[in-house]
Amino acid sequence: MVSAASPSSPDGRRVALLTLGCARNEVDSEELAARLHADGWQVTTDGEGADVVLVNTCGFVEKAKQDSIQTLLAAADTGAKVVAAGCMAERYGRELADSLPEAQAVLGFDDYPEISDRLRAVVAGEQVAAHTPRDRRELLPLTPVSRRSSPVVVPGHGGVDEHTPAHLRTVLRRRLDSGPVASLKLASGCDRRCAFCAIPAFRGAFVSRTPDELLAEAEWLAKTGVRELVLVSENSTSYGKDLGDPRLLEKLLPQLAAIDGIVRVRASYLQPAETRPGLVEAIATTPGVAPYFDLSFQHSSEPVLRRMRRFGSTPRFLELLGAARALAPEAGARSNFIVGFPGETRADVDELVRFLTDARLDAIGVFDYSDEDGTEAASLPGKVPAATIKRRYDKISALADELCSQRAEERLGTTVEVLVDSVDDGIVEGRAAHQAPEVDGSTTLVAPPTGGVDLAALRPGDLVRATVTGTEGVDLLAVPEEMLSAAPTVRR
Repeated sequence: MVSAASPSSPDGRRVALLTLGCARNEVDSEELAARLHADGWQVTTDGEGADVVLVNTCGFVEKAKQDSIQTLLAAADTGAKVVAAGCMAERYGRELADSLPEAQAVLGFDDYPEISDRLRAVVAGEQVAAHTPRDRRELLPLTPVSRRSSPVVVPGHGGVDEHTPAHLRTVLRRRLDSGPVASLKLASGCDRRCAFCAIPAFRGAFVSRTPDELLAEAEWLAKTGVRELVLVSENSTSYGKDLGDPRLLEKLLPQLAAIDGIVRVRASYLQPAETRPGLVEAIATTPGVAPYFDLSFQHSSEPVLRRMRRFGSTPRFLELLGAARALAPEAGARSNFIVGFPGETRADVDELVRFLTDARLDAIGVFDYSDEDGTEAASLPGKVPAATIKRRYDKISALADELCSQRAEERLGTTVEVLVDSVDDGIVEGRAAHQAPEVDGSTTLVAPPTGGVDLAALRPGDLVRATVTGTEGVDLLAVPEEMLSAAPTVRR
């Protein structure tokens, strides 16, 4: 396995790479970091003393866009040159450049292969033209199986040399975080047409990465000390459809779990309508794969779901969760929900309450609806008044907190496998299999009365078996009983 390339022409220039938004963006940032490092840049995540601050923005919803703007403005205050990249930059291009003179450049995805040249031009004071946004779905063939040969730039898929076996290629990725968890991008883009979502327009049509490429990158990540792989994409259940095998994820999961050093593989971003029984079984029963179901329900009322251009209902969603728990009673499940979608009625909200009450989800994200540029929902009739949306949001959020706390309490006395994420001033924090990084709570390990595992000896990356003894909201307290797999010593 060839590791990420070393710099060929160091020039002493320093770039700070700041990442906003989702785990997919984090993978894209590590591709950018690899390209820059290989071309002589010193790459950091700290803006202090940087020549250029490169902000990988998020353009998903209004709050994310505002966070991106604030980060760009704060970066400009450091005195460094500021460059916007990522989803918001791709989505708005020239419009963003015109409204944000503090940024010396606004780059689109097509600039990623030449990112070093673009930043050198910025440092030299040259004008870098912002791109004109376009619907990236139109850049790839309509038929999924025809997309592999397209030269379109897809972030996170860079550096593919089809003439060299995957295990001999340079991994175009440089880790910006030394923790024991890393995301692995299965695919990019989405072919679904959800009425509220603008992502496909600026991320493009769905494109899978090949299994050999994913396995090679996963092996490289394991050698850097990664112990848990989080599989990410816009829609993981579509993985393989453009490679001629819609069941490819079911086959890939055990292969990833068998990689030396990897103790947990976690699939995320599952579409309920595409979650087949075979995939449910693979996630629930494959050793080394977390029995964890990150299902994008969004609502449970059929009328609302149809207006969203989605499928499902309370009974169907409960059936799906029941099938998973029949195979793995301890399985974790999380989802996000939108309240206040155009046309939503009190009866629809009552139906959502019924579903949430019966679903026993471990984590629930609640979003208040807002119109997004370029989406079908923005032009739909039946807009719910803002005050009503807020009331519904507050109601569902409070219910979600209560229900998730109750679900955590159901785990009292049970045994969980905890991957240690951090050890700080004697506090050992990690996550059980039902807890994804950053979004689903955590597990704090506490000293056993007698015997058990010595807390002082634990390190990030250790996997221990522990008994749950307490809860704090969605978070757990647990006593470590047995070391299952000690983190290896990694040479850096």
